[in-house]
Amino acid sequence: MIRKVYIPEGFAPCDIPELFREEGLTYETIDTVNWPGKYPYKPLVEFALAHTGDKLLIHYRVVEQTSRAAAGEDLGRVWEDSCVEFFCSSDPSDGRYYNLECNCIGKVLLACGPDRHNRTKAPKEALEGIRRWSSLGSEPFAERACGPWEVCLIVPARAFFNHRLTGFDSIEIRGNFYKCGDLLSTPHFLSYAPIDTPEPDFHRPEFFIPIAFE
Repeated sequence: MIRKVYIPEGFAPCDIPELFREEGLTYETIDTVNWPGKYPYKPLVEFALAHTGDKLLIHYRVVEQTSRAAAGEDLGRVWEDSCVEFFCSSDPSDGRYYNLECNCIGKVLLACGPDRHNRTKAPKEALEGIRRWSSLGSEPFAERACGPWEVCLIVPARAFFNHRLTGFDSIEIRGNFYKCGDLLSTPHFLSYAPIDTPEPDFHRPEFFIPIAFE
C-alpha cells in the first residue's frame, strides 16, 4: 500500500528523503536479475513511493560501479545512461501504459502507448510539471566512478497525459520498476517484479504487478 503523506508549501524534491525518513517509509529493492547468463551484474538499487493525493513522490537510491549521464535533455536516450524507471498502467483496460524513465542527473523520458514501438512522447507541459532533484547535479557527464547517487521526483497526476487521472487516492494501478544502463561498460537490466522473456525487455505490461494507493 502506497502511503499518503502531507507536504508543506514550498516543499521541494530534495526534501523527499527527509520526509520519507520522518514517515518511516519502507524502501524496496530492484534486484531481480532476469537474464543472469548474459547480464549478471546487480548494482544496489532501492526506491520508495508516497503520494499527496494529486502528486506521486519517488525516491531512488543507487550504488553502482560506474555511472553515465550522456542525455542532457528530457526525452533523450536516458535508458543508455544510469537509469531508473517506473512503468505503469493507470487503466489496464485500454492497453496503454506509461514509461517514466530518469537518468542519474534527473533528465526524464515519459511516453505512453500499447507497446514499445507505438509510443507517444509526453508534451512539454507534462514534462515541465515533473519536478526533480539529483545528488549528482544536472550536467551531463561521460561514464565515471562517482559513488552512490539519488534521484527524487515529484510527479503530478496530470503528467499521465493520455488519461484523465485526477489523483491517487484509493486507486489501484499496475506497474513495475527497473534499473538499467544499456551503454555502461557493464550493462545491466534489473526489475522489481520478475520478467520472463528471452532477452531484456521492460515493455512487457503482462508482467506488471498491482500497486494500491492509500
